[in-house]
Formats: sequence, structure tokens, C-alpha cells
Amino acid sequence: MSFAYVDSSVFVAFAFEEVGSESIHEWLNRYEGLMASNLVEAEVQAACHRENLALAPSFFGSINWELPRRPLSTEITRVLSAGYLTGADIWHVATALYYAADPQEVGFLTLDVRQRKVAESLGFLVD
Repeated sequence: MSFAYVDSSVFVAFAFEEVGSESIHEWLNRYEGLMASNLVEAEVQAACHRENLALAPSFFGSINWELPRRPLSTEITRVLSAGYLTGADIWHVATALYYAADPQEVGFLTLDVRQRKVAESLGFLVD
């Protein structure tokens, strides 16, 4: 698999060194490229600030930051047709749809159970 979209939950677990986070690094290394919405940075920074945890400037490594150039109405409709998610979770899945020519060839990495189910039903490869 060439690339995967990475949700905030993955980075938060890694930053907080949650149980199982040691395998997250291996999980991320399975892909040639990783992409995320800029919303990931805000969500992770907010969680770290709340817990008084400073992130190293290199924390996000070689993430390709993606910002769609148009409204994601079409993608949001597709996401909602697959199941209910919160606004931020919809944004992540919709952004991944926007950039994925074929979701069946793209990984979607999240620790959120509902988001994982929706992404999988849309055709993304989930672990």
C-alpha cells in the first residue's frame, strides 16, 4: 500500500504513550507516505496542551498536510450515508475521500471505532 490518511487519535495515543502505542510506529511505517488534514495538528496540539505536554517540532515527521481546495459537500454526504460521525471525524474521512482516487488502495488509520467502521464501509483499508 502506498499511502494512508492518519487521524488525530493515532497521534494522540503516540504522544501520550498510551498502551499499545509502541506498535503505532510500526503501523505508520507500513506506508510509503502518510497524509493528514491540518485539523490533525490543531487537535493533537490541543490535547497535548490540555495535558501540559510539549511536542518536539519533529513530532509529525514527514506527514503530507492536505487542505482541500473546495467545499467537501460531496464527500461529506458520502460519509454521512455510511454512518454518523462528529463534525471533526467527518472532516477527516471526507478529506481522505477527496484525495483518494480509489479508497480501496488507501489506508485509513484511526483508533476511533465508529470512524474506522465508516471508513471501512467506504472502501478504505483499515487495520
